[in-house]
Parts: sequence; C-alpha cells; structure tokens
Amino acid sequence: MPIRSNTRSIGETAEAVPATASRILIAEDDPVLRRMLEALLVKSGYDVVSVSDGLQALRVLEGEGAPSLAVLDWVMPGLEGPQVCQRIRQRSDRPYIYILLLTALTQKGNVLQGLESGADDYLTKPFDAQELRARVRVGLRILSLQQSLISAREELRFQATHDALTGLFNRGAVLESIHRERSRQVREGGTLGVILADLDHFKQVNDTYGHLLGDAVLKEAARRMSGCVRPYDTVGRYGGEEFLIVAPTADATGSLSLAERMRETIAASPIVTSAGEVRVTASFGVAASDPTESIAADSLLLRVDDALYRAKELGRNRCEMASNPVASRSSATSAQLAPEPTR
Repeated sequence: MPIRSNTRSIGETAEAVPATASRILIAEDDPVLRRMLEALLVKSGYDVVSVSDGLQALRVLEGEGAPSLAVLDWVMPGLEGPQVCQRIRQRSDRPYIYILLLTALTQKGNVLQGLESGADDYLTKPFDAQELRARVRVGLRILSLQQSLISAREELRFQATHDALTGLFNRGAVLESIHRERSRQVREGGTLGVILADLDHFKQVNDTYGHLLGDAVLKEAARRMSGCVRPYDTVGRYGGEEFLIVAPTADATGSLSLAERMRETIAASPIVTSAGEVRVTASFGVAASDPTESIAADSLLLRVDDALYRAKELGRNRCEMASNPVASRSSATSAQLAPEPTR
C-alpha cells in the first residue's frame, strides 16, 4: 500500500521517530478506510503511523516513542480495539495514551463497553471528517493539559527536595537519604559512608566580596563535589557552607578516599568570579558503619560532625576519619577543653 510522506506503516521502525503530541496511531484492518484516515490526518498536519491489526497496534503503543494518541477500529484481527485498550491501561508505568475507538456498533451497550475498556472517546462509522478532526484536537488538548500538570508537579517536587542556590538536595532530603540508606544497610548488610564538608573561612569570602559572590563560590564548590561522587551517592547542602554526602556501600577506606578527592578538587584551582579569582579550601569529616556495628543514623551524623571539628582544629583543608566510638563535642567536658573553631 502506498504511504504518504509523513505516514509510516508498521514495517518501518516506529521507535526511531521522536514521540510528540501530534503523533497518531491508526489501527484499521479495512485498507480503504485506513487510507482515508491517513489522508485526513496527514492533511491536518499530524504525523501518522498506521497498522492493520490489534497485535501490531499493541506493539507500537507499548514500544519506545509510542504515539500519544491512537484511533483504533473496534473489530480487528489479532486483538479487537477494546482488548488493546485494556492491555494499554494495565501499564500504569507508561505515559498516558489517549484512545479514540472507531466502530460501526451504535448500541448504547457497545458505547459503555468501549469506554469501560479504557477508551477515552467513541466515534461511529460512517464518521464525519470534521467531527473526527475535532475529537482528535480535543484529545491532544487533554494530553497537553495533562503534561502541563505533570511538569508543574515535578517542579514542585524538585523545589521541595532541592536547595534553590546549588541545585543539590536540601537538608531535609539528604537527612532522609542517610536514614533510608542506614535502614537498607541494616536489612542487607554492607557498609555505609557519610561525609560532612565545610568550606574554610567562608565568612571571610562573604565579608570581603559580598554575599552574591559568596553564592557563586558555593555553587561552584557544590558542582566540583558533585562531579566526584558515584551516580548512586547523595550530595546535599546541609546548611550554610556545609555539605553532607551519603555514600552507600562505601567502607572507611573508600569514604576517606572520596573525601580526599573532593578536597583536592576544590583546592586544585581558584574559582573564577565576576570579582576575579577566589581560592577556597574545605575540611572534611568522614565516618563509616559496617554490618558488625549497631548505630543509628543520628549517631553517624554526630561522629562525622566530630571528625569535621577535628579537621578544623588541626589546620583545615584536610580530611579526618571519625573515631569509633566517638565522644561528642557537645558534652560539657569537650566544651570546656577548647572553644569551637571558626569554620
């Protein structure tokens, strides 16, 4: 069967075409009617994929880059239109597909059956060309509105879990990560590394150059640290100029090596700003738990904070491993022995 320039038959590779809101599948076993539908939708500016039976339609709709709107004949070889609808609606993990059933069946019971199978709309044969175009436009408007709602929801979710300045996870999200990974470690065994980083003398950067430039330094430091971690590690802004890194499966040696890599990356070259180059360094506290140790996530945080405190006391721009166990500097004795260094 001849296919118009922007119409594709099932014999062509449907997955190679990017999915767009104006891409439509036609599933119709009658070759004459299929050509009419193709001509009508192509003339209206849509990118059309056409098939002649229900099994082919299902393969296209379940494939990568599937059309977002389908016009399905009710009676087809392989699978009928309502059966295709049911199979598609079972896949809740895939993008929504708007389905228009096209059939000669006109009884109210048939309409209800088609809609209950998962179809969004229903058009009887013989169809009016203008009505078909109007119903397709309605379907595409609904899909567009749905995509806008999904995008807005994802944006709100991102804002709720990420730091607005650096784009890293915020304090709440990174703390949730350490509790989640610690629970996973308890269930599955293995190790868990936690790193707390703090930019050295950052107050001097703000006092010397102003907070806007300080923000630029924070963003670049965050970018450099993020470039050092594995895809499944979590980097978050813990507060101010402090950053928390959660490294699942990392033992003490691996966690310390990761911290040292981040330290070297930050110190290796100055940060270029609108006011010129600014050199910054960072101090790191490192802790790791293993399967033999029963320790809460909050206790890991106390350990890593204590290690960071020692790194500051010992001259900054260094990494310190937490002792096991560790006495928290929040105790009265520690507070009396030495004042907390300015971070």
